[in-house]
Amino acid sequence: MLHVLYLIGVAAFAASGVLAAHRANMDPFGGLVLAFAASVSGGTLRDLILDRHPLYWTHDWLLLTVIACAGIGTMLYLRRWELPQRSLMVVDAVGLAVVTVMGARAAVDAHVTPVAVVILAVLTGVTGEVVRDVLCGQFPPLLLREEVYATAALAGALCYQLLHWLQAGPTLTTVAAAGVVLCLRLTAVFRDLHLPRLQSVR
Repeated sequence: MLHVLYLIGVAAFAASGVLAAHRANMDPFGGLVLAFAASVSGGTLRDLILDRHPLYWTHDWLLLTVIACAGIGTMLYLRRWELPQRSLMVVDAVGLAVVTVMGARAAVDAHVTPVAVVILAVLTGVTGEVVRDVLCGQFPPLLLREEVYATAALAGALCYQLLHWLQAGPTLTTVAAAGVVLCLRLTAVFRDLHLPRLQSVR
């Protein structure tokens, strides 16, 4: 079940990469590059920090197939239909929720400290978005603006760590933590909620 959930998350990130490439007027190759970059960047950074080799996606043909199919499928969809204005943010929210929780699980399995679990979970969740936005020439990336994005990942990571400490069980812990991230992010998107900007002292 957890692997299926992870495939859903990376597929969502792959679709978000293609949507971002579409908005940036890239060609199909650029769309595929962003699909793969958005999908595997977070997990790659996590594995490098945890010194896990080989990198998880280099020997998972099913994962790479899902990313390719999600990317190509999104491109074909865009050739015939126009997506709603907030579609990128909604699809991205699904990827953020799932990948953040999978990052937390990998960190727990590596027996790192609770603080490291939270940090690695957030990094796993948000890195793909940062790489995607940078490749699209979008500065600053969504993460560094006043969007409720990394904070949603942080809340989900804290929820995962708490439920794991309470021994709630892997399925409940995963679903609840992913739900926290998804609810916070979608609430921010549809209610147009933002974090306060840095203000200079006058």
